[in-house]
Amino acid sequence: MVQAVPLILAQLVQLLYNVVDRVYIGHLPGASSLALTGIGLAFPLTTIIAAFTNLFGMGGAPLFAIARGAKAEKRAEDILGNTFTLLLACSAVMFVICYIFRRPVLYVFGASDDSYAYADAYLKIYLFGTPFVMLSTGLNGFINAQGFPRTGMMTTVIGALLNLVLDPIFIYALNMGVGGAALATVLSQMVSAVWVLRFLTGKKVLLKIRRKYIRINPSLTKEITALGLAGFIMQGTNCLVQVVCNATLKTFGGDLYVGIMTVINSVRDILSLPVSGLSNAAQPVIGYNYGARKYGRVRQGIRFTAILGVAYTLAAWLFVVKEPVFLISIFMEDSALIETGAKALGLYFFGFFFMAFQFTGQSSFTALGYSKHAIFFSLLRKAFIVVPLTLILPRAGLGVNGVFIAEPISNAIGGIACFMTMYFSVYKKLENDDAL
Repeated sequence: MVQAVPLILAQLVQLLYNVVDRVYIGHLPGASSLALTGIGLAFPLTTIIAAFTNLFGMGGAPLFAIARGAKAEKRAEDILGNTFTLLLACSAVMFVICYIFRRPVLYVFGASDDSYAYADAYLKIYLFGTPFVMLSTGLNGFINAQGFPRTGMMTTVIGALLNLVLDPIFIYALNMGVGGAALATVLSQMVSAVWVLRFLTGKKVLLKIRRKYIRINPSLTKEITALGLAGFIMQGTNCLVQVVCNATLKTFGGDLYVGIMTVINSVRDILSLPVSGLSNAAQPVIGYNYGARKYGRVRQGIRFTAILGVAYTLAAWLFVVKEPVFLISIFMEDSALIETGAKALGLYFFGFFFMAFQFTGQSSFTALGYSKHAIFFSLLRKAFIVVPLTLILPRAGLGVNGVFIAEPISNAIGGIACFMTMYFSVYKKLENDDAL
């Protein structure tokens, strides 16, 4: 729990970037659900940007830490410089492609003529922040890897608090609407990026971004991308699910339901944070004890994560059942929309506790070096269960309800499959090894 609390807080603050935008936008006078729908249509593109950030950032930081631990400081700085260059170059390419093709892409994602206006107003400003978000997020791990967790935490806190202050000014006081939310986010991301770059080029840091290492080294790039591929795939499947859900909801329910899904995703992100933070915090503890051959403590860590995770997600599910109207009304004002959204929320969160099994299984696989297993079960739940069900169930007579039901079915099947595979292939094996 000591490890989990700061991770949960960091993730919670990170969520403020998007959740605060959605709260303010959902209460825009006269916009109804269309403004939220526009934000929801932009999600897949922002998720793809996050995927490429993970590819380089989550790939480079562990390599950097390993090199630093081996006292190979030149290699560590080369990795840092190479990652910086990859993030910067990729952000430029992503900006150009997404900006030029945003109109056809948004229509493929499920935009209508009405909702496109809001999506475009947000995205054409938000995309200018692509370099800032990729650099601040992708390089922040290099701060933590050098033993400055508070500085790394401040990267997120500064940006999120600034966004919280600027949102009402731009959205309401300056009457910029959706575009104001995007501008507030871009400026906040810019400040975070400046904070990170200033620290990684300053006097306090141990290993710096140096001009001679600002280049693309093919061999290092191969190592970085290989290690970051798991994070990339997981974010990529998130993007796929978002696209399929939005497009299907647009077909069977119209813009209203795309906006409702945007709200539901926001609620899910918030309620998933504690169990996500718990499972992520357990990874280094489980990994350390596994390396020390203390298999009893490894099993204890897995049990603790599973039991506490299931207990929390059960409580979260009961809260959703009891207060769906309250949760939806945070993002909406229209009573008819709130009623419709509350029903959809109840369907989507049914059996939410199965997510704890998914988190426990994947975090255990990751901690013990079974990265292929973690990737497989992420793909299983999202690409091979959620996406097909989202396409099939609405056409089988369930309509929009089929989209929301697909999630709990995938949680149950994917979560149990992941956990049971981990139990028999890892947990039981550790029990046998411990007895030797």
